[in-house]
Amino acid sequence: MRHLASRFAGALSPAGPAASDEAWAEAALLDGERSLWRRMSGPDRRHAVGVARDTIELLGGDADRPVVAAALLHDVGKVEASIGTFARVLVTLLAMAAGRDRLVQWSRRGGSSARQRIGLYLTHDRLGAELLERAGSDRLTVAWAGEHHLAPERWSVDAKVGAALKAADGD
Repeated sequence: MRHLASRFAGALSPAGPAASDEAWAEAALLDGERSLWRRMSGPDRRHAVGVARDTIELLGGDADRPVVAAALLHDVGKVEASIGTFARVLVTLLAMAAGRDRLVQWSRRGGSSARQRIGLYLTHDRLGAELLERAGSDRLTVAWAGEHHLAPERWSVDAKVGAALKAADGD
């Protein structure tokens, strides 16, 4: 919960990362990944830079480009939902209370575009993996986007790398 409160406070500013962090992140990404990165919101890019830098530190500086890209783009699927900070908070709390799967099923029953966007937000992991696969990302980068909310025993990525990415993300 502390992580979510911190993310909320940070998301109140629409600014992206510092120019030096933006340049560092873009240098670590493939062309197709860079296009996706630029679609992410400022707060999401700031968060992602922090996750990437923390991942590198947790791995003792031993993080190759696909790992850095995985950290930078793990939440890229959120671009498909197009919902703001307050709606994200509400959806996250509803998912915690009612259950994510139940809320996803509810969102698929049709109706308003807001209902559909809720479903897109809740399935951002799967959507991100699809976007990254189409962008030509490394298998690890694609896998982590799709698996970052799964239990460790369900990860296909190396356990040490997954643990560092998860710890850096703080979810």
